[in-house]
Amino acid sequence: MDFTMPERLTDYLAELDAFIEREIKPLENENDNIRFFDHRREYARTDWENGGLPREEWEDLLREMRRRADAAGHLRYGLPSEFGGKDGSNFDMAVIREHLAAKGLGLHNDLQNESSIVGNFPQVLMFRDFGTEEQKQEFINGMFAGTHKVAFGLTEPDHGSDATWMETNAVPEKRDGVDGWLINGAKMWNTGMHIASHDMVFARTSGKDGDAKGITCFLVPTDLPGFKIEEYLWTFNMPTDHPRISLTNVWVPDSAIFGAPDWGLALAQHFVHENRIRQAASSLGAAQYCINESINYARTRKPFGKPLAANQGIQFPLVELNTEAAMLRALIHKTAWEMDQMPKPKVAELLSDKVSMCNYRANRLVCNAADQAMQTHGGIGYSRHKPFEHIYRHHRRYRITEGAEEIQMRKIGGHMFGYIKK
Repeated sequence: MDFTMPERLTDYLAELDAFIEREIKPLENENDNIRFFDHRREYARTDWENGGLPREEWEDLLREMRRRADAAGHLRYGLPSEFGGKDGSNFDMAVIREHLAAKGLGLHNDLQNESSIVGNFPQVLMFRDFGTEEQKQEFINGMFAGTHKVAFGLTEPDHGSDATWMETNAVPEKRDGVDGWLINGAKMWNTGMHIASHDMVFARTSGKDGDAKGITCFLVPTDLPGFKIEEYLWTFNMPTDHPRISLTNVWVPDSAIFGAPDWGLALAQHFVHENRIRQAASSLGAAQYCINESINYARTRKPFGKPLAANQGIQFPLVELNTEAAMLRALIHKTAWEMDQMPKPKVAELLSDKVSMCNYRANRLVCNAADQAMQTHGGIGYSRHKPFEHIYRHHRRYRITEGAEEIQMRKIGGHMFGYIKK
């Protein structure tokens, strides 16, 4: 196996760096936009008197960043060429995501908002693979034009990882001669709902609790009667765009069904492996940033007349972290490359355990690296004048939200001990 980084990819990383310096850094620093990234970041980003939602100025800045990245041909890199992308592979995206995160906080790659100059568009591929022709035309074009924003309603107040036990249900009901469905239930953590035009609502339409079959996905307009945002849930890292919603006698026509009826969970799993390997790479990059910053600080800070780096109590924790980062990088690159060698169903069959290994260990690594960076930097590391507390608070979520690490470890164990057959 050749472990040499392809020249085309190293050239592209250099192209991205040049674009950041030419287009993004100046934008980040004009009109005091740096307030969204320095010690004022949480206050500047959050509209505390409006439910803790993101401030409009902050989201406007992210939109301008994405507009410039799209105009330069970077935003859609990972998408197929049919959607204006460059057919970026899983390996490409893993390398790029790590590279951008390792540069630290900045407008080029704000992980708190899943916002980057090289974007991730799982919903576009979901509509390509599961949508009707009408849905493809409306939603894919609408998402790129900015007229359609689609939230994701799977998790419920009483059901998180156990999606097959959801209580939201839909029953057939005809209105004015049109076949449709009446939906009742509740959902949690519907990210982006404050600007969403539609919500992908998963509801049981047949079967019994615990059955994977019998759950259907509906594209529900958020302005329908009975669709209500109950509250925005304040989180460890603010602002929040994660509400709890309720659906009370919400009626949609048959045309709102997304994907095959009763097989909606296939949509929820459709992009999970690509998402997890890319998110693992981002966590690895953020961890490497924390490690590198700690090394630099330890070499220049000189308490008691000698560099901190001279103390093995400082060296050894960073040695452990840097070693784990190097091992994870090898596993992430290998797994992403293997994903590119086979069709998506085979990835789920043969590599889901490896993807879970990458993801849960990378998410744990970045939390440990951010914590150690705070310790190495002392008081200033604990303050918001350094980015480590922000990195910790943001990435701590991924040990829960990108498939809880216990769920991912259970999947790995299932492969190891034969409970999941390859």
